[in-house]
Amino acid sequence: MSSDPIITLTTDFGDRNPFSGIMKGVILNINPAVNIVDITHNISPHTILEAAYSLEMSSPVFPNKTIHVAVVDPEVGSPRRPIIVATDHHYFVGPDNGIFSRVYLQTGSIQVIHVTGEHYFLPGRSSTFDGRDVFAPVAAWLAKGINILKFGDPITDYITLPLPTPSMPAEHIIEGEIIYIDTFGNAISNIQKQQIAHLMEKNPEGKFRVMIKGTEAPLKTYYSQVGDKNLYSLINSFGYLEFFANRGNAASEFAIQVGEKVGVILTNSSP
Repeated sequence: MSSDPIITLTTDFGDRNPFSGIMKGVILNINPAVNIVDITHNISPHTILEAAYSLEMSSPVFPNKTIHVAVVDPEVGSPRRPIIVATDHHYFVGPDNGIFSRVYLQTGSIQVIHVTGEHYFLPGRSSTFDGRDVFAPVAAWLAKGINILKFGDPITDYITLPLPTPSMPAEHIIEGEIIYIDTFGNAISNIQKQQIAHLMEKNPEGKFRVMIKGTEAPLKTYYSQVGDKNLYSLINSFGYLEFFANRGNAASEFAIQVGEKVGVILTNSSP
């Protein structure tokens, strides 16, 4: 027996406004069998890349055929296109503004549909709330098994935002930057575990130093491994190098922002 379809929601609507609840009402009115899961409604307003990273972290844990609706849409009402992205395992519904940039890198094959079938929208579409009028109903109809080609035509010129990637200015250095700050103030970089492992292969006997803002943040295994409030680093549950202050807020206490440069430096001996 097949399970009920799943639709997830990721937005910058916040918890004070009724907007996410309204989207759920639209979905359930069209398809009452849907299970709706909130990923987050607290993306920083208009911060498309933050939503892109949230989708990268969360979507892989959901079952096949899950439909992920993402609405961080500062250009709502403009000619920007509504799209459906079909990957090997999931569907994504939202604006064509780069919000699915990380999804495009994660999957082996994708098909992107420009949604033009307005009969799948709510009647009387407004210019300020496509989450309600377009993306929620499209996801609900998609969850009913409507073929994606019924919604519109495939496109190849979909928007992909430039994503910061680590570099190696020298064979013993990885340079990256902070790409995400979570609710606890942990600052997540774009340097991944395997990149550090590759660096260590160059000198298995060497040590490495993790640096940010000209200060070393010693690498630890877990948060409570330290008892002070100094700045440390670890490899987080998604395989990224992260900076933290145990039971503190690293971002605010050490003035770390998205875009802050970080480095991993391989040395011949302990500093």
